[in-house]
Amino acid sequence: MAYIPTIGLEVHAELNTHTKCFCSCVNDPETFPPNELICPVCMAHPGALPVVNREAVRQVIRVGTAIGGTIADFSEFDRKNYFYPDIPKGYQISQYKYPLVTGGSLAGVAITRIHLEEDTARSEHQSEGTLLNFNRAGVPLMELVTEPVIKSAEEAGVFARELQLLLRTLGASRANLEKGEMRIEANISISEDPAIFGTKVEVKNLNSFRSVERAISYELKRHEAALSRGEKIQQETRGWDESKQVTFHQRVKEGSADYRYFPEPDIPKMKISDIPEWSEASIHTSLPELPWERRARYQKEYEISAQAITYITSSPERSQFFDATSSLLEKNIVRVQLLANYMASDMAGFYNERGGEEFDTAHPESVAVLMNMMCAEKLSSRAGKDILLAILRGETDNPEAYAKEKGLLQVSDTEELMTMVQEILKEHQSVADEYRKGKESVMQFLVGQGMKRSRGSANPEMLRAIFEKTLKEE
Repeated sequence: MAYIPTIGLEVHAELNTHTKCFCSCVNDPETFPPNELICPVCMAHPGALPVVNREAVRQVIRVGTAIGGTIADFSEFDRKNYFYPDIPKGYQISQYKYPLVTGGSLAGVAITRIHLEEDTARSEHQSEGTLLNFNRAGVPLMELVTEPVIKSAEEAGVFARELQLLLRTLGASRANLEKGEMRIEANISISEDPAIFGTKVEVKNLNSFRSVERAISYELKRHEAALSRGEKIQQETRGWDESKQVTFHQRVKEGSADYRYFPEPDIPKMKISDIPEWSEASIHTSLPELPWERRARYQKEYEISAQAITYITSSPERSQFFDATSSLLEKNIVRVQLLANYMASDMAGFYNERGGEEFDTAHPESVAVLMNMMCAEKLSSRAGKDILLAILRGETDNPEAYAKEKGLLQVSDTEELMTMVQEILKEHQSVADEYRKGKESVMQFLVGQGMKRSRGSANPEMLRAIFEKTLKEE
C-alpha cells in the first residue's frame, strides 16, 4: 500500500544582536561562565519590564524580505504559558496571532510564518540532577514555520541547509546546529489520501542535518509499519536518539489552546512602518547578494561547473574568498574557472582534513598570483598544487619567490628541453625503439622521465612535442 508523506519544519535560530531580546544583558551565552549574563528582566523578578530589541525585529524582517514574505505593518507579542524549569517567568514571550512575517518561500518550500520570541535557559542534565544556565534565557530567537509541503527527508535536508546559508549570508545568525544556535523540529505524517493529512508526530531539537534526514526517514518507516499492522498513530512529541538511530516518546503533543496565549500586556503594540530602520527601503538596502542570486551570477559570468558552484556558495566565507580572488585575476574566464576548480578540489580537501575555520589561511592576493602563473604556463599542474598547499599552510605568501627558491618554475626553453630529451633517449634506447616500431603508449614513460628529471618543472606538452619530433626525425 502506498502512503503519501507530509512533512513540515519548525526552525529556531538565535539572532546575532548585541543584547538579549527584552533586556540589556549581553547576547553571548557561550563565552561567559554560567548564570553571569542575567538581570531582573531575564530572571523574571517582580516589576521588571521587558523592552523590545529593535535589531532583533529588523533581522527577522530582513529574513522575511529575502524569501519574499509579507511584512506585517501591525504586530504584537504574546505570552505563551507553560511551566518548565528553564522558563523563569512560567511563560515565554512569543508571537501568536500577529507574526512579523507571513508567506514567502525558500528552496521551493512555502513558508507559513516567521516570528520573534525569547529563548529559554539551558538545562544540563547530570547523574545527580539537572543544572540550569540562564545565560541563554532571553536571547532573541527567530522561529520559522514551513507549510506542510515537504515530501521527503532529502527535501527537508536541502531546505534546512539553504536556510542556514541564508541566515549566515544575512549575518542574522551564526546558525551552528551543534551549538544549539539553530534547532530543527520536524512534523511528520503519512496518509493514503493526498487530500487528508495523517496523524502528526513532532520530532524535537534535531541538532544536525543528518539527524533531520535520518529522524524523518525513521518516522516515515515507523508510521507505515504501524498502519500496515492496523495500529493508530498517536499524536505526540518524540526525541531522536543519535546513538541508536531511533526516535522515542517524550510527551503527548500540546495544541495551541494548551498554551493559553494572550497579548503581552507589558510590551506596546508595534506599527512597523513607524520605525525608520524597519522600513521597506531600509531593509532592501541592507540585503547582500543572496545565495541563489550568487549561484545564477557565477553560472552566467563564469560558466563554472555545477559542482564547483555548489561548493563555493555553500558558505559566505567561500563566496567572499572566491569574489575577492577572482577580482584580482587577469580578465580571463579560464583563470576564474581554474580558481573555482582548485577551490572545489584541492582547497576543499585541505580544509576538510584540517577541520576548524575555513579559508582563514587563504590569501586572495597570493592565490590570484598563483592562478595567473599557472595559466601563463609558468608552473606545471603538480607544482601549482604544491605551492597552493604551501600558501594554505602559511609557508609562503609569495608564489613567485617560492617557485624560484624550490626550482618549481616550468621550463619552456626549447634548447634546454631538447638537451633533456636527447639525454633520456640515449639512456632508454630500447624504449625509443619500441616507439619507432609503433608502440605509442611508451611516450608516457618518456615524458614521465622528463618530468622526473626536471622535478616537475618541465612543460609537459612541449616535452611531449619535442620527444615526438626527435623520434620521427631519427
